[in-house]
Amino acid sequence: YTDCAKIFKGLCQGGLWGCFDEFNRITLPVLSVVAQQVLAIQNAKKQGLEFFQFPGDPQNVVLKPVCAFFITMNPGYAGRQELPENLKALFRGVAMMTPDFQIIKKI
Repeated sequence: YTDCAKIFKGLCQGGLWGCFDEFNRITLPVLSVVAQQVLAIQNAKKQGLEFFQFPGDPQNVVLKPVCAFFITMNPGYAGRQELPENLKALFRGVAMMTPDFQIIKKI
């Protein structure tokens, strides 16, 4: 989780976007801590703060409000975790599927 915190801090300070692929491969205890980190960032953005702190970390982190983070996951595969509800609530779900090329060809 400390590595995730470093990545989140970098994204926030630089006003960058980041995409975490296969997010549900992270172990459940780490996902719980990451949920608290994401919540701290989202709360700071909602309040319009210029600085914020992660829970339990006294370091002030610069927050550029244009920063964003996205996750991808493939549920149902071996070794994948179900995301905790508190973490699911922090991201907007989007479902994707393989296109049916036969239907597309007809159009």
